Amino acid sequence: MKLIFSFLTAFFLFFQSDLDALRNSYEKANSSTANTQNFIDIAEKQTGSDAVTNGYKAAAKIMEAKIVAKNRKALVKSGATSLESIIKSNPNNAELRVIRMSVQENIPKIVGYRGSLKDDKAFLLNNYSKQNAALKTYIKKFAAQSKTMTDAEKAMLK
Repeated sequence: MKLIFSFLTAFFLFFQSDLDALRNSYEKANSSTANTQNFIDIAEKQTGSDAVTNGYKAAAKIMEAKIVAKNRKALVKSGATSLESIIKSNPNNAELRVIRMSVQENIPKIVGYRGSLKDDKAFLLNNYSKQNAALKTYIKKFAAQSKTMTDAEKAMLK
């Protein structure tokens, strides 16, 4: 019985969703340079072409500007253009809105990529109840550390 349980656990961990790996590494990416690099590495290895995976890849490109010495402006511009295009094609995707909101909250103000914070916050608050349990948990984790959401708004996410 233990052998079967061990096998199933190993099987599950081996085939853990690429999206889960992206989410987990993205949550930690801003805490250190090593975590940022780890997220970038995981994002670059993704083979999926769905909107959310591409959104994380765009965020990785933007975050790469934080740890490289050259081409920072080009990386941010390329990543931001890509992320905006993906969201324009998928305007009702809450996870993409979380990605953009977190990028815009954490990017230096001087860069000027902060124009959608209010829209994304309103979208997340208005559409939170429509999301699946995993995404609700992800949104709540993001909101808990968000600089843009007030305590009252965070309390609305239950």
